[in-house]
Amino acid sequence: MFLVVSGTLRMHFRDRDIDLEAGEFIIVPHGIEHCPEAVGDECHVVLLEPNTTLNTGNVTSDRTVHTLSRI
Repeated sequence: MFLVVSGTLRMHFRDRDIDLEAGEFIIVPHGIEHCPEAVGDECHVVLLEPNTTLNTGNVTSDRTVHTLSRI
C-alpha cells in the first residue's frame, strides 16, 4: 500500500498510469508489476508491505536486503 503524504505520485502499470495526490492511497495486488514515480520535485509516501517482500522485487542482486527477523 502506498499512502501519499505530500506531493503527487504516479503509479505506472503495464496498461495504465494512475496519479495520486496527498491523502490518497493505492493498494497494488501481489504479483502486479508497478513502478512508482514522483511527479514534480518530490513526493513523500508511507509504504506498507509484508515483511517477506524483497526490496528488489523478484530479482536478487547486491542491492537486495534480506530480512533477518520478523516483527
